[in-house]
Amino acid sequence: ATRVSAPSNLSVKQSAGHAVVVVADSAVDFATTCFYVSPIGDEDSEHRRHSDLFLNHIVVPAVAEFGLNIVRADQIGEAGMITKQIIEHIVRAKLVIADLSFHNPNVFYELAIRHACRLPTVQIIRESDRIPFDLGQVRTVRVDDSSIYTLVPQLETYKSEIANQVRKALEEGTNAENPISVFFP
Repeated sequence: ATRVSAPSNLSVKQSAGHAVVVVADSAVDFATTCFYVSPIGDEDSEHRRHSDLFLNHIVVPAVAEFGLNIVRADQIGEAGMITKQIIEHIVRAKLVIADLSFHNPNVFYELAIRHACRLPTVQIIRESDRIPFDLGQVRTVRVDDSSIYTLVPQLETYKSEIANQVRKALEEGTNAENPISVFFP
């Protein structure tokens, strides 16, 4: 990856054949941050392509009207302990959107931390994945990405569903309902 010049608080990473990603290098304004928790995987892996597709073409447009800056773990550009930075984003971000696709254990771990904090969360998942029992009672946006012919015609619907979930989650604020808040009020 090569570095290109940008304002002092941002850097731009550019890799051949990949989209440009803006990465925050300084203090984060968590009041305007949406942390996107998803399986990331290695560059050019199925998980990375999935995460990039959902992030760039569904989640970012869906959240645009709320004025939130979306950050994924691999976009945190600060030096230091990665796990600490991820947990800081999980507990301090205004909103977390969790992609449960591929049943990634890190995603479930990070979602559990967010649930324990009783903060706003939106869940999404591929149609082909089963929602785990403990999360089955939480509204989850299901995205059929089985083929381009099922995905593309429904993109606006998925964005709208996510935007509606974001709106509701932000209205709930610290009263966010999740399995922990319901059973241990």
